[in-house]
Amino acid sequence: MTTKRSLIRRATAVAAAATGALVLAACGGNGDDNGSAHNGHNAASPSASAPAQQGDHNAAEVAFAQGMIPHHRQAIEMADLAATRAESADVKKLAGEIKKAQDPEIKTLSGWLTSWGEEIPAEGEGHGGHDMSGMMSAEEMKQLESSSGKAFDTAFLTMMVKHHEGAVAMAKTEQSDGTYPPAKDMAGAIITSQSAEIAQMNTLLSKS
Repeated sequence: MTTKRSLIRRATAVAAAATGALVLAACGGNGDDNGSAHNGHNAASPSASAPAQQGDHNAAEVAFAQGMIPHHRQAIEMADLAATRAESADVKKLAGEIKKAQDPEIKTLSGWLTSWGEEIPAEGEGHGGHDMSGMMSAEEMKQLESSSGKAFDTAFLTMMVKHHEGAVAMAKTEQSDGTYPPAKDMAGAIITSQSAEIAQMNTLLSKS
């Protein structure tokens, strides 16, 4: 009887242990499944939203980048002239700041166009489009190149005010029509910085 009772108890204990193990396994499995689903959802959310944040652009962005690149190039060309032709230290300093700010932006804009599979404007492209966004004509650029001293300072400031106003208008169009956050951020920075420079240049002009 003792042996039979021992066997029964042992069998009962094994069955209970097996049942407990199954319950634990099931709970663990559910926990893992829920955890995986939860973690998977969390992991999927950033990856799903990343393309929208980093790659969602429209025609406004392409126009902004393709227009701003030659626009910035011309501003840098004008700024380079100031280094040897300007008389005013303020004009030379301003020209240096313009070049320092716009050169990196050209690289960024070019990178965006490349990543979007769009064409980067060729060097020199846009010089004839003086009616577009404050761009100087070839004749105006020749006039600037041939001047020096106070005459250069006045011509540079007058032309750069017009040039900056064109850039600000382009940036405002990007902010209203664009969808790519980094481009809209750059547009905001251009509006802020170039509006401040316009005010500074108008002050310098009033003193000349």
